[in-house]
Amino acid sequence: MTSPQSSLDAERVSVTVADGVAQVRLDRPEKMNALDGRMFRAIVDAGDAVAADRTVRSVVLSGAGRSFCAGLDLSAFAAMADGGTPDADGGSSGGSIVDRLPGRPSNLFQEVAHVWHALPQPVVAALHGHVLGGGLQIALGADIRIAAPDATLSVMEVRWGLLPDMTGPQTLVRLVGLDVAKELVFTGRRISGRDALALGLVTHVDDDPLAAATALATEVAGRNPEAVQGAKALLHAAGTRPLEESLVDESRRMEALIGSPNQVEAVTAEMEGRPPVFDDGA
Repeated sequence: MTSPQSSLDAERVSVTVADGVAQVRLDRPEKMNALDGRMFRAIVDAGDAVAADRTVRSVVLSGAGRSFCAGLDLSAFAAMADGGTPDADGGSSGGSIVDRLPGRPSNLFQEVAHVWHALPQPVVAALHGHVLGGGLQIALGADIRIAAPDATLSVMEVRWGLLPDMTGPQTLVRLVGLDVAKELVFTGRRISGRDALALGLVTHVDDDPLAAATALATEVAGRNPEAVQGAKALLHAAGTRPLEESLVDESRRMEALIGSPNQVEAVTAEMEGRPPVFDDGA
């Protein structure tokens, strides 16, 4: 097991890697992993660290303690009242939320969710307890969500007189459809994990979402990482560009895979009835 923890804020997020699976855990359990300035930056740093680690083939995103993430910390509301974004010390940066992070399409708030969407490796979120506001939007950045049946989910920004602005509107519509997305956003209604499954907001429910997410991520980590990451990119682009462009991209990616060492290993291992051994290029 390895850990890039030395470069991260260990009081907010922990990252460990074993057998190709990165366990990224929001680690502020005494505050139900509420989002303050340090948490925002630690989550983005964790995503960047995972993206740079070629040995990581899949990611489990979870929260320590009683909840996945209860949303924005009250200190962040105070920073917004000052007209700025929260800084790493919980105060106000004085900047505008319209400002983008250097080299990214997002601001700091948005990047805590977008970093998982943009990650080459698949991300499975394990949801329990409160998954509220910004916490839900972070979960929506994952590729797959597994929730406890009694988890509580809400796009609750409207309760604070706000709107969801951490990439949630982009993902919600694709997952649940425009009308359901509007209802969830307009009302701030809280729903259970079971209800979220019925709406398509989560992928599965499980009494032990962390164990289920880890099992799924481990299964994904056993596949050709080049094929899996290429498939994630194709699926994310589906419906966002002209069909011809998408089909050409499919063909180019397939051409690069056919006969590659990892693709040959996948075929050989399947025929020999053994687990494949892939090269991560690390």
